[in-house]
Formats: sequence, structure tokens, C-alpha cells
Amino acid sequence: MGYNQTVLSGALLLALPVALFGGLVSFFSPCVLPLVPGYLSYVTGVGGADLDEARRGRMFLGALLFVLGFSAVFVSTGALFGGLGAELLGHQELLTRIFGALTIALGLVFMGVIPRLGGREFRLHVRPGVGLAGAPMLGVVFGIGWTPCIGPTLAAVQFLAINEATATRGALLTLAYCLGLGLPFIVAALAFRRTLGAFAWVKRHHVWVMRLGGGMLIATGVLLVTGVWADLVYEMQVWSAEFTVGI
Repeated sequence: MGYNQTVLSGALLLALPVALFGGLVSFFSPCVLPLVPGYLSYVTGVGGADLDEARRGRMFLGALLFVLGFSAVFVSTGALFGGLGAELLGHQELLTRIFGALTIALGLVFMGVIPRLGGREFRLHVRPGVGLAGAPMLGVVFGIGWTPCIGPTLAAVQFLAINEATATRGALLTLAYCLGLGLPFIVAALAFRRTLGAFAWVKRHHVWVMRLGGGMLIATGVLLVTGVWADLVYEMQVWSAEFTVGI
């Protein structure tokens, strides 16, 4: 099929904003947002009480290295899932519907309608060195240890990566998720005092954040199960082909 021959296929163009939004929702989830000040303090080597006065350059670099650390984990996993999708391409229609049903279930989990299995989170008891040198490793630890916490949105993105059926597009899709999750970390580092008020508002309304994220997953799953996703992909293919010809 034509859309498997190019990196920026119709399917990928449709899935990228979903992945980006999924990363953003993961950041504002109750198991990530409250930890942001602690992470910034740890990766910059600046005590919590001194974060307001810390040099902006150091805050930015620490947050960036942390984001690159967990992005390396997620993007490599996305490439793996995309490569797996290439092997399963002959069963793509069936798999799309199965993954759609699973995505709906993940949305219900994210909303709290279905409880998480065991109700506990797995966390690695590894503590990299404090400061900029340890920031990338802390990002790797976050990427591995916090996966069950942000699992519903990340798993939905991985399902879409399998559907993309190439390692490159799977990696790009997961990179979009990392941008959604990582850019708020960097913004928080650059404007720490101003973002504290926004964080407090989100924490007070975290139920609606979870419902919004879960609703997004459920909507994506419904599109996959009903075949509407495939129709939208076709329309995106036609549009991208006409746009390319026009250029």
C-alpha cells in the first residue's frame, strides 16, 4: 500500500496530534504533576526552597537532560513496536480493531472507571547522582519505573505505533508523545514561580484532567474499532498526496 512507502503517511499525520496530546495529559496526571518540583530540584542540584532563585540556564539544561533521558527509553520502545507492526502487517485490519478495543479499556482505566490492576505502581529504587550529571539517568529511571503510572496513554500510543508498521514511524510517533510529556517540564523549569499557580489549579481539578485524557483514549479506540480511523487515514493520504503534487 502507498502509505507504507513514506514516513509522513496519512496514518502518521493523524496519529501524531493524538500522541502529542497523550503526552500532555500524562504530564498533568496525578502521579506526575505533584513530583515536578522534586524532579527539577533533583536534576538541577538546587534545593526546593531555592528553585525560584536558580539560574534559568541551569534549570533549562537540567530539565532538558531529564527529558532526553526518558525520551530515549520511550522512542526506542516505539521503534520496537513499529518494527513489530511490520511483521504483523498482513493482519492489520484485525489488529486495528483489537487495539481499538484495548484503547477503549485503557481510557476507562485512565478515567478511574476500571481500577488499575493491583492498584500499585512499580518504581525502580535507583537514585542517580544529584545535579546535571545525573539528570539523563534520572530520566531513564523515570521512563522505566513510571511506565505503569502513565501506562494507559503510553500504551495507546504504542498500539498506534504497531499500526504504523515501521520502526521509523513508530519512533516518530513516540517522539511526539515525549514532546507532549517533556515540553511542560522544560516550561516549568524556565518559569517555575509562574507555573506553580497553574499546577495548583490542575491538581484541584485533576478529576477532569483524567476524564479528558480518558475520553481522548476512548474516542481514539472507537475510531479504530469502527473503521472510521482507516477512513480518516485514507482522506489524509489523499490530502497529503495532493499537497505534495501541488508543491
